[in-house]
Amino acid sequence: MLTVHKWITGVGIRETDELGPGCWANLFEPLPDELKQVTQTFHLPSTFLTDPLDKDERPRIELDEETNATLIVLRVPYHDTSLDSIPYITVPFGIVIAPHAVVTVCARRTALTTEFTEHMRRVCPPTERYRFAFQILLYAALLYLRNLREISNAADLIERDLHKALRNETLIALLDLQKSLVYFTTSLTANQIMVSRLSHMRQLNIGENDLDSLDDADIEFRQALEMATIHSNILTGMMNAFASVISNNLNLVMKFLTAITIVLMLPTLVASIYGMNVQLPFQHNPHAFAITMGISSLTSLLTVLLFIRRKMF
Repeated sequence: MLTVHKWITGVGIRETDELGPGCWANLFEPLPDELKQVTQTFHLPSTFLTDPLDKDERPRIELDEETNATLIVLRVPYHDTSLDSIPYITVPFGIVIAPHAVVTVCARRTALTTEFTEHMRRVCPPTERYRFAFQILLYAALLYLRNLREISNAADLIERDLHKALRNETLIALLDLQKSLVYFTTSLTANQIMVSRLSHMRQLNIGENDLDSLDDADIEFRQALEMATIHSNILTGMMNAFASVISNNLNLVMKFLTAITIVLMLPTLVASIYGMNVQLPFQHNPHAFAITMGISSLTSLLTVLLFIRRKMF
């Protein structure tokens, strides 16, 4: 889908049908005709719009000297409630800084572009190409921070459930959150390297005011990376702790069953001995059965007391 936004003086950024200079063209889940239309309108290399659609594309910067266009690829968070496994992933997001416009392209409809319009309503027009693009980078970092807080809250709820009962479904949910943090940490590391490199590229001729916006984005990406690393370490420690709890519970169960087996084995041993077809003590005594049962019960009772003293029950 293609949406076009332009800056209206005194109003801010608004959606329009006019695709041309000074606009922001946003492509998400684009059709081939839409890609062709944008490519021809702004005279862009076709790869600038198709590369970000590759789900495995890594954050990078590419310059095209013929068209004087710049491609910035970053990975942005994507929350899909329809996914049964990993709730948060990252997807490639392309920002093309054309000579007279800004184009964004992504294979998914992310919160970055749907909410960015409200965020940028009165910030700056797309004609300020670098500042506008760097504001998108800044909002991407803020989106990471918001999703990290959501992951942290979800992890706290799961931890409370695990304190009540250790269920496989709850542990799997915790593992899925840990996978999301791995995606976030990897993507944020690559994004932060890309932003740092962007600030040192002299070919772009970035102004001082635009560099301030880029520095703000760099700071937010660093903060998001630190938060993701901290939450990932916390979840890893939590998973290890609950794995130790499960292992300890298994050891307690095995110890209890072993003790029960030993207690039951002693009466069985006495009964087996007195079941032999040989001369045995008390065999002519009229109270032989009571004596045998007493010996069995006494040995079992002493064994139970010994195990209780050693805290095996």
